[in-house]
Amino acid sequence: MSKLLFLLLGGLKLGKILTTSGTMLLSIAVYAMFYGWRYALGFVLLLFVHEAGHYLAAQRRGLAVGAPTFIPFVGAWIQMKDMPHDAETEAYVGLAGPLVGTAGALVCYFVARQYDSNLLLALSYAGFFLNLFNMIPMSPFDGGRITAVLSPRIWFAGVPVLIALFAYRPTPLLIVVVILALPQLKRAWNYDASLPENQQYYGIEPSVKATYTFYYLALLAFLVLMTHGVHDMLAPVHSSWL
Repeated sequence: MSKLLFLLLGGLKLGKILTTSGTMLLSIAVYAMFYGWRYALGFVLLLFVHEAGHYLAAQRRGLAVGAPTFIPFVGAWIQMKDMPHDAETEAYVGLAGPLVGTAGALVCYFVARQYDSNLLLALSYAGFFLNLFNMIPMSPFDGGRITAVLSPRIWFAGVPVLIALFAYRPTPLLIVVVILALPQLKRAWNYDASLPENQQYYGIEPSVKATYTFYYLALLAFLVLMTHGVHDMLAPVHSSWL
C-alpha cells in the first residue's frame, strides 16, 4: 500500500491531484495504510455522500459550486463559487450535507444488521459520528451554517463543545478547527443586527427560523442516539479484537 501511495504522489501532477477522483483515491490510499482498504473505501464514500448533499442543495438554489475535494484526516469540502445571498440559503445548503450523510450512514447500519457485518457497522458509526461532529453550532461547521439563521452569535455555543472535545481527546485537527473558527467568532462578536447588510442577510421570517431550529435539533438528537447506540454495539467487537 505504501508503494501505491508513492505512485499516487509521484506519478500524478498537482493539477490532477486537486480533483475529486484524484483526492478521493489519495485519501483511500492513506486511510488504507492504517485501517485496510475496505474500511478506507467505505469511509471515503461516506464523505462523498455528505459532500454530495451540499453540492446538490447548492445547485438547487442556483449557486455555482465545484466538485468535492478530499484531504486525508481533514475531511472534504466543496468549493462555493457563488456565496449564499441570505442566511436561509446558507442554512439550506449547510443542512443538506449532514442530512444526506446521515442517510448514507443509516443505509450502512441497516445492511450491517441484515448481514451481520462488523465492517459496515463500524462504517455506520463513523458516518454517524462524522455528521454529529459537523453539527457543532459554530462556523465553519455545518451546524454553524444552519444555526446562523437565528444569529451568528449562537456560534459561541460551540466554544464549550470544542473545549470539551479537546479535553477529552486532544488532536491537531481540533487545533486547526479553532484557528479556522477564530475569525468567525470575531465576526459574531462584532455582529450588529441593525446594519442594513445584516438585516438583508439575516432578516429571516420567524417561522423559517423555527423550522430550521426544529430540523437542526431533530437531526442532532437522532445522531446522538445513533452514535451512542452503534458505539455500544461495537464494544463487544472491539473486546474480541484485544
